[in-house]
Amino acid sequence: MMIHDITAKAGRYKKRLRVGRGEGGGRGKQSGRGNKGAGSRSGTTRRAAFEGGQMPLFRRLRKYGFSNAKFRTEFWTVNLGQILTHPSFKNGGTIDTATLIKAGLVRDDSRPLKVLGGLPKGQKVSAKLTINAERVSASVRKMVIDSGGSVAESGTRKDMTRGIDRNSEDRTPKNQTKKLKRRTAGLTKTKKNIPAETE
Repeated sequence: MMIHDITAKAGRYKKRLRVGRGEGGGRGKQSGRGNKGAGSRSGTTRRAAFEGGQMPLFRRLRKYGFSNAKFRTEFWTVNLGQILTHPSFKNGGTIDTATLIKAGLVRDDSRPLKVLGGLPKGQKVSAKLTINAERVSASVRKMVIDSGGSVAESGTRKDMTRGIDRNSEDRTPKNQTKKLKRRTAGLTKTKKNIPAETE
């Protein structure tokens, strides 16, 4: 007879071990609880992360907090100096993602475009440029417009969400969150409730 022949007939459940029934039972005297201490008393519990008093794992691991890093917008940046020294734009023209990719100054259109200053000392913008980009620095805007060109900033997805018009002088967000609106409303109510000081 093999062990697998008798297990089916032995039944599914095993009789529980009766502890504290004398030394001969194998679990007599202290009933497998060891000597003294909290663990040998009734009603004791341990929290899941308890490791006997040593520094628990969750405190040994590095802690991570909230960061806005993953929400940042990464741009393809091109300096105005690079554009002016390139043969394709020496006599002016339209500056956008497509023309910059063709000129080899930008890799692809997977990121928004940002045009920065970075002109060599003494160099001025003589060509008439038309810049269409998501972001253009203030110095580039001034130089291009002064030389007779034009600048149109379309803005990023974040600008559109916040209601910022990059082409106007007032670039404050127009689409505030409900929380901010509620807070400002609360502040105005509080101010109204404050009585005027009497001399």
